[in-house]
Amino acid sequence: MSSRYSIAIAGSLVTASFSAVLIFACTATADDQGAMSGKGGKAVDKAPAGVELTTLLPEKISVENGSHKTSITAVVKNGGTKESGRIRLLVAGFDGLVVTNVKGCSEIAEKDLPPGSNSAFGCAVDNLAAGSSKTYAVDATFDTGKAGRICLPVQTSDGKKTYWQQGPVPFGASKPTPNAPATPLLLGTDNTPVGPGGDQLPRTGADDRVLPLGAAGATLIVAGAAGLWVTRRRPRSQR
Repeated sequence: MSSRYSIAIAGSLVTASFSAVLIFACTATADDQGAMSGKGGKAVDKAPAGVELTTLLPEKISVENGSHKTSITAVVKNGGTKESGRIRLLVAGFDGLVVTNVKGCSEIAEKDLPPGSNSAFGCAVDNLAAGSSKTYAVDATFDTGKAGRICLPVQTSDGKKTYWQQGPVPFGASKPTPNAPATPLLLGTDNTPVGPGGDQLPRTGADDRVLPLGAAGATLIVAGAAGLWVTRRRPRSQR
């Protein structure tokens, strides 16, 4: 084999190896951007022995500045050693975040919404095996001129107990980009919309000034401990 031919083969192998490194690096970056988090989550009522229910939300979402549309992935997970029994997941929007659809779930009527929320869907998870999870595709709109929060309670199918609740946790950006095609928002970050002064949220209601971050979540938790709002409206919200 000539030395020139050997050099050509070696060069090809180096190029192929370098390309593979680039592909793996790009894949890792994409996975990082799609990272999921249980940030803002908390246990409420005690789950049955061997059952460990949690939820996950994406660390980052992107909102189209023209249509205000965004997509959010919601995951409910049983990290325990026993099956969950019949449970359900609620997906509720607050303030500038409005949930418009959750695939495979039923919309909750306005009169039956969780306190403080503007929209919600109920998802019958039924029985979740040990170590398994279920993913839901959430469609929403986000008014980047306001704060926006989402809440994921995991309840018994009759709504009498809430085993886990993530939120209401905010999505937001400290430096909005109104002139760009889309605005990236981070989980657990208060939104700072563009407006007069640049550092103050516009008032959207009488309670906005006095409702601290997480107060709506506390309302839902207290309601959960008392049987939750859904038990009083069982026929409609269980569908």
